Amino acid sequence: MEPEEGAPLWRLQKLPAELGSQLLHKIIDGMCGRAYPLYQDYHSVWDSTEWMNVLEDVTQFFKVVVGKNFSDEETLQQLNQFNSCHQEAIMKCLKSRKDEIKQTLLGDIVDISSAQLQDFDWQLKLALSSDKIATLQMPLLNLHLDVRENGEVKPYSVEMSKEELQNLINSLEAANKVLVLMFCCLTFKF
Repeated sequence: MEPEEGAPLWRLQKLPAELGSQLLHKIIDGMCGRAYPLYQDYHSVWDSTEWMNVLEDVTQFFKVVVGKNFSDEETLQQLNQFNSCHQEAIMKCLKSRKDEIKQTLLGDIVDISSAQLQDFDWQLKLALSSDKIATLQMPLLNLHLDVRENGEVKPYSVEMSKEELQNLINSLEAANKVLVLMFCCLTFKF
């Protein structure tokens, strides 16, 4: 049974099965930051538009299968219209490179935010009075942050009261819980 147009990876049916494994590994290399396969090596199989679709389809297929942690059975259901040689090539490639694809996907998630805390400093001050109140006795925190964004370090300074500091701490703890939960879920899904 030939894969129908619209089925996952249906364009791969044009490629002889014995060349499938080599192509799939090269595409995964490209996904992982190395060189993608060259169109000139496959121009006799696909035209340039089909070639771009093949790269996109295969990349998306591997991202979905690894990202959603498909079982072998679920993956084979996606490939049920391929002959056994194509199925075997795809499954062998997937099994041997699954961890590498997973690390790439995790790296993509981490790279979503380009800003990183480079350094911080803090000072605690006691405001004794203000222009409106003669005796204030209010603690204030001066927080200085150096944030690296796109290779450039930007300084930020904030002055906070005790209540504002407590709100910041609560927000950071909540954000940390979400990140830990996301990381745990991603780790167990893969």
